[in-house]
Amino acid sequence: MDPATPPGDTRRSLWRLADPRSLRWKIAAGVAAAACAMALGIGVLVHRTTETRSMNIGRADALRELDAAQAEFRDARQGRAPQDGDPRPAYRTGGEVPDRLLDLLAAGPAPVTWYDTSRPAQGPSMWAATEVDGTPLAVSVNMVADQYGREALDRHMRYAALATLAVVVPVTLLAAELVVRRLRRVAGTARRIRHGDLDARSAGRGHDEIGEISSAVDHMADALQSRLHAEQRFTADVAHELRTPLAGLVASASLLPEGEATDLVRDRVKVLHGLVDDLLEISRLDAGAERADPQPVPLDELVEESVRRTGLDTAITVTARAVVETDPRRVDRIVTNLVVNAHRHGAPPVEVTVDGATVVVRDHGPGFPAELLAEGPQRFRTGAAERGRGHGLGLTIAVGQAQVIGARLTFADADADADAGSDADSGGAVATLTLPDRNDEP
Repeated sequence: MDPATPPGDTRRSLWRLADPRSLRWKIAAGVAAAACAMALGIGVLVHRTTETRSMNIGRADALRELDAAQAEFRDARQGRAPQDGDPRPAYRTGGEVPDRLLDLLAAGPAPVTWYDTSRPAQGPSMWAATEVDGTPLAVSVNMVADQYGREALDRHMRYAALATLAVVVPVTLLAAELVVRRLRRVAGTARRIRHGDLDARSAGRGHDEIGEISSAVDHMADALQSRLHAEQRFTADVAHELRTPLAGLVASASLLPEGEATDLVRDRVKVLHGLVDDLLEISRLDAGAERADPQPVPLDELVEESVRRTGLDTAITVTARAVVETDPRRVDRIVTNLVVNAHRHGAPPVEVTVDGATVVVRDHGPGFPAELLAEGPQRFRTGAAERGRGHGLGLTIAVGQAQVIGARLTFADADADADAGSDADSGGAVATLTLPDRNDEP
């Protein structure tokens, strides 16, 4: 094993090789079944053809012996001695003839033949019988050598079939691996696109069906990338175009006389101003224009300050302190959005736990919608109605900022989280931010 190869990747590779559900094994099983069926068909055909030929030769030998026996029998009845050197075939007459031959002679015209396998100790024999002047006459030819020859042929055909399978199956696995590898490359490209890497391409070659699939995936990625870029440009254009009239609204709202209606207008202008700022931030994240400015900061102090500035009633627990190399402004933005989202869409109490380089924000509301857990945060989508109202931009921005600083942000429900350690009736949504740790104590 390559020392640079992680053990987990090696285990997954070995499992893929041994997985019976893999396409390579299905192809190998199909080819092996086809080879077995072909070998069986050819073996049965050769066996029956050889057996038919052996029976025909045995009958011809038995009839030839029967002709010589008839001549010997007639010479013996006429008192003529056989000539010197002539073979004297052994024959049976009268009651010495087997009953099966007597039945055949009685049922049909002579001569008749019978393949006798009733004496395993002596081996099979081919009998031929006829009647000479009303007397049954029969001879037999030993077929043991012929039987051994056919058994040896069948055995050799089985050996040949096994040897063929021993060659065909590995070759089929190697050939199938080329197909599976191409399919796995296409699947990997699709997974990368699913996780947001729209620049991923399979670059499939060939004009077969797999090449068509690769080309279709690449064209799909091109279309998705084009639409996403168009959406990003639209978002950025809308945000920029709204800044000018928004500045006029802010200035106009500041000139209004104090009153309940003025407070309402100023509140709506403030919400609109925050929405435009969020849209501009998302457009910068989408364009990849954001760059992190990492510096060593004590994470617990940074989180406490961020939670304090939200002005929301939030419990903070520090179980382990750590110094992290990160961009504090972006971490502050992430934590602030998570805490505000928990208060807006969840239920109190809202708890923030700092454990080393990990920040966990949890509420005790209905939890995250199933769509968010399955697909991640989507802009302008707030999920279930019980999660409250909003534009769906807070978590989207948090995920984007986490990617900029190289952190990992995950979402789960407390009841489904094995590490939540809470009562079954508490529930709630859990957002976990994991930052790279310098392994230094403050």
